[in-house]
Amino acid sequence: MKFIETEIKDCYEIFPREMTDLRGKLVKTFHEGMFKDKGLETHFAEEYFSVSQKGVLRGLHLQFPPYAYSKLFYCIDGSVLDVLVDLRRGSPCYGKAVCFDISADKANVLYIPEGIAHGFYVVSHNATIICKTSTVYTPGSDGGISWKSVNIWPTDNPILSDKDKNLPLLKDFVSPFKF
Repeated sequence: MKFIETEIKDCYEIFPREMTDLRGKLVKTFHEGMFKDKGLETHFAEEYFSVSQKGVLRGLHLQFPPYAYSKLFYCIDGSVLDVLVDLRRGSPCYGKAVCFDISADKANVLYIPEGIAHGFYVVSHNATIICKTSTVYTPGSDGGISWKSVNIWPTDNPILSDKDKNLPLLKDFVSPFKF
C-alpha cells in the first residue's frame, strides 16, 4: 500500500496493491498493521455502501463529537469527484477544500480523520461506494456544511437530498473540532 498525505494534514489517499490475472483483480483496501504504522485509526465500527446515479451529490457530511468518526472511502464501481473540507479549528488548512478522482479503475482509497467534511459527486453513469466509519451513525450527531461552501463542483444543479439542501454554509458553521 502506498500512503500519500494530502494537502489536508492527516488525510491520506491510499493506493492499495492490486493483484490482477486472467480472472480479474484483487484489491486489499485495508491492512491493520500498515494503518497502525501511520498512526491511523484501525477500528471501524460500521460499514455501508451506496449506489448513486450520475449527477448525484452527497455531502458535505460529518458527525459531531462525541460520535465523530474517521472513515475509509472507496469506489467499487464507477467514479466520483470526492471533496474534503478541513473544519478543525487551528488547522493551517481550515476551510480548505481538496478534490480527488476516486474510482474503481484506480482502486484508490481515502482515509479521512475526524473534523473533515466529506462529499462526493457521481461523474460516471452510476457509482457504488463503500464507507467504513470508526463510530456508529448517530442521527443526533449528524451534520455538515453546504456543498455551495466550496466552488469546485462540476455543476450548479446537482441531485441532492433535502438534508443536503439545508446544511449551513461554511461561513455560518461553528466548528467543535480542534486541530
